[in-house]
Amino acid sequence: MHNRYPSESSLRHLRERRRLKVRAIENNWNSRNPRASRGSYTPDSYWRNRSEFLHGREEIIAFLTRKWATELEYRLIKELWAFGDNRIAVRFAYESRDDSGQ
Repeated sequence: MHNRYPSESSLRHLRERRRLKVRAIENNWNSRNPRASRGSYTPDSYWRNRSEFLHGREEIIAFLTRKWATELEYRLIKELWAFGDNRIAVRFAYESRDDSGQ
């Protein structure tokens, strides 16, 4: 009989791989280099930022370019929240300032 559910050790390994992926994305974001962040997203990524919906890697790169042009000294902390077969959910906190110091 085949067990549909992965073993606990497989889940721990998968969770650690996902956690490392989230950490790599965090590091790329903190570089504030949109091209460095490019590899963090697949060409068919679907992404939401507040009321803006982004489709694909190029839209994400354009968004990050706009975002980091105005959000100075940007610092992000990301943490794995949940994951499924082909999805990762994160929770995050960030801080930045604009050119007026706010």
